Amino acid sequence: MTDWILPEGVSIAHPDKIYIDGQWVAPAKSGAIEIVSPDSEEVVARVAEGSEADMDAAVAAARKAFATSEWPHLAPAKRADYLNRLAEGLRKREPEMAKAWTAQIGGLAGFAPILVGNGTANLDHAVALAEKFEFEKRAQTELAAFAVIRREPVGVVAAIAPWNSPYGIMTGKIAPALLAGCTVVMKPSPETPLETYIIAEVADEIGIPPGVINMVCAHREASDHLVCNPGVDKVSFTGSTLAGKRIASVCGERIARCTLELGGKSAAVILDDFGTEEAAKLLTGTITVLSGQVCAMLSRAIVPKARHDELAEAIAGEMAKVKIGHSGDPETRMGPLAMERQLHRVEDYIEKGKASADLVCGGARPADLNRGYFMEPTLFANVDNGSVIAQEEIFGPVLSLIPCEDTEDAIRIANETNYGLNGSVLTHDASAAFDVAKRVRAGGVAQNGMKADFNLPFGGFKQSGIGREGGPDGLMSYLETKTVLLDGVPAGYA
Repeated sequence: MTDWILPEGVSIAHPDKIYIDGQWVAPAKSGAIEIVSPDSEEVVARVAEGSEADMDAAVAAARKAFATSEWPHLAPAKRADYLNRLAEGLRKREPEMAKAWTAQIGGLAGFAPILVGNGTANLDHAVALAEKFEFEKRAQTELAAFAVIRREPVGVVAAIAPWNSPYGIMTGKIAPALLAGCTVVMKPSPETPLETYIIAEVADEIGIPPGVINMVCAHREASDHLVCNPGVDKVSFTGSTLAGKRIASVCGERIARCTLELGGKSAAVILDDFGTEEAAKLLTGTITVLSGQVCAMLSRAIVPKARHDELAEAIAGEMAKVKIGHSGDPETRMGPLAMERQLHRVEDYIEKGKASADLVCGGARPADLNRGYFMEPTLFANVDNGSVIAQEEIFGPVLSLIPCEDTEDAIRIANETNYGLNGSVLTHDASAAFDVAKRVRAGGVAQNGMKADFNLPFGGFKQSGIGREGGPDGLMSYLETKTVLLDGVPAGYA
């Protein structure tokens, strides 16, 4: 008999089940997913593993709810009321989700409440948006007596979230999808399923109609089966560019909709007025956030050639101050990488970097931590922008310092990448920052740091994705536009 264990402080009523059509049901097969702590390398949780049959059942339930229930036809304010109650219920369980996040991927315990709180705020943003978004508006035309433009739900949505910010990214998908009137199949990462279990529990408690929200945790094969199911009208995916290409090709075959938030190799362009020590602190503080496991991470720093060596020395000095340790230690500034395969991936890139650039500091596991998936913050200098470490997403605490001739050359280097998710301009001159930001080919560019407001559009250019999440743009991606032309004015309209 499987031991359905959970991290201390996390309470889930049915870890041995999945959530389909308003019921907690046993999966079709008897598999289990194990979650390994990156701090201790011990199993800290075990939950039910879904299969292809379970994905089909979840899609069928969502399809039925969309086709036959009142959900897609409710007034947006009514759906917003459900979202408001969902947010209230989840807010009560934020301490559990913070502990779950730390246990599953080694995120810092001190940062966990902030991250989780931002996830619940996605639901609040959707509730506020319901009051001002025009789901229907009159239009003028010479061809009919009455014209109206309607925004109607796209249908059944597969919401697929990654492991680095599982709660916030999942709520960032389901909040606009539900507000739009869609029905949803939630598919969390197998490394971080616990928060999505809690979302399903709260949805069940507040009485969201059966089939509107479903949840199946599974590995890659069953996840791919979900994407391929013709009953799915839209896939909303956050993850690797490689997986995103697969999803885009599958959706393209049946002209299904998709929103893809994928990888990045974002650049920080350092202008001459920004101090060396200031830049070193900012870049070090950024690359160590979640051990560098952030899609929008500023992993390339582009600096004038004359300042390259002094900045490399300053960054090395700042990296030496970073306390690496267990995620529950309040003194820790950088915890472990999320899993063993991620550690090996980063180590492999570091070895490749040694062959093409100067390893200034880091590049090894901390000597005093013999268990867990820990890696030192790492700096490579004199990096060629065409090299592997400058072009491929490492997803770890590895910073590439790239020399440039001037600002024009810096912009050229920033844009010479297959990605285009994020960027930053390090300067105290807002006008100069804006000039550079307008020319960097990325979905978001901020002055002086890695910044993103998920109540505003978020997404990437080029291979960093398709579409946007956040704000009205994010809601629009879950809606279809319908134009209605009538010979007369219908009841209810003046």
